[in-house]
Amino acid sequence: MRDQLDRLVAEMVTRGIRFEDARREFERRFIVQALDACDGSLVKTAGALGIHRNTLSRKIAEFKIR
Repeated sequence: MRDQLDRLVAEMVTRGIRFEDARREFERRFIVQALDACDGSLVKTAGALGIHRNTLSRKIAEFKIR
Protein backbone atom coordinates (compact mmCIF):
# COMPACT_ATOMS: atom_id res chain seq x y z
CA MET A 1 0.00 0.00 0.00
CA ARG A 2 2.88 2.35 0.75
CA ASP A 3 4.17 2.03 -2.82
CA GLN A 4 0.71 2.76 -4.23
CA LEU A 5 0.41 5.85 -2.07
CA ASP A 6 3.89 7.02 -3.08
CA ARG A 7 2.98 6.68 -6.76
CA LEU A 8 -0.30 8.49 -6.27
CA VAL A 9 1.36 11.38 -4.42
CA ALA A 10 4.08 11.63 -7.06
CA GLU A 11 1.46 11.78 -9.82
CA MET A 12 -0.51 14.44 -7.98
CA VAL A 13 2.60 16.57 -7.47
CA THR A 14 3.53 16.16 -11.13
CA ARG A 15 0.05 17.26 -12.19
CA GLY A 16 0.21 20.30 -9.94
CA ILE A 17 -2.64 19.33 -7.64
CA ARG A 18 -2.71 21.62 -4.62
CA PHE A 19 -2.26 20.13 -1.16
CA GLU A 20 -5.57 21.50 0.12
CA ASP A 21 -7.49 20.03 -2.84
CA ALA A 22 -5.82 16.64 -2.37
CA ARG A 23 -6.47 16.64 1.37
CA ARG A 24 -10.15 17.53 0.97
CA GLU A 25 -10.74 14.88 -1.69
CA PHE A 26 -8.94 12.23 0.34
CA GLU A 27 -10.90 13.11 3.48
CA ARG A 28 -14.21 13.10 1.61
CA ARG A 29 -13.58 9.72 -0.01
CA PHE A 30 -12.29 8.24 3.26
CA ILE A 31 -15.48 9.28 5.04
CA VAL A 32 -17.71 7.94 2.24
CA GLN A 33 -15.93 4.57 2.32
CA ALA A 34 -16.17 4.39 6.11
CA LEU A 35 -19.88 5.25 6.02
CA ASP A 36 -20.45 2.49 3.48
CA ALA A 37 -18.51 -0.01 5.59
CA CYS A 38 -20.58 0.94 8.66
CA ASP A 39 -23.91 0.77 6.79
CA GLY A 40 -24.42 4.51 7.14
CA SER A 41 -24.33 4.50 10.94
CA LEU A 42 -22.84 7.79 12.12
CA VAL A 43 -22.00 6.38 15.55
CA LYS A 44 -20.18 3.35 14.12
CA THR A 45 -18.43 5.42 11.45
CA ALA A 46 -17.26 8.04 13.94
CA GLY A 47 -15.92 5.25 16.15
CA ALA A 48 -14.14 3.58 13.26
CA LEU A 49 -12.57 6.89 12.22
CA GLY A 50 -11.67 7.86 15.79
CA ILE A 51 -13.56 11.14 15.66
CA HIS A 52 -16.56 12.53 17.53
CA ARG A 53 -19.98 12.02 15.94
CA ASN A 54 -20.52 15.78 15.81
CA THR A 55 -17.27 16.20 13.89
CA LEU A 56 -18.39 13.54 11.44
CA SER A 57 -21.76 15.24 11.00
CA ARG A 58 -20.03 18.56 10.33
CA LYS A 59 -17.72 16.94 7.76
CA ILE A 60 -20.67 15.24 6.04
CA ALA A 61 -22.38 18.61 5.71
CA GLU A 62 -19.16 20.33 4.62
CA PHE A 63 -18.50 17.79 1.88
CA LYS A 64 -22.19 17.51 0.96
CA ILE A 65 -22.12 13.74 1.39
CA ARG A 66 -25.38 11.85 0.62
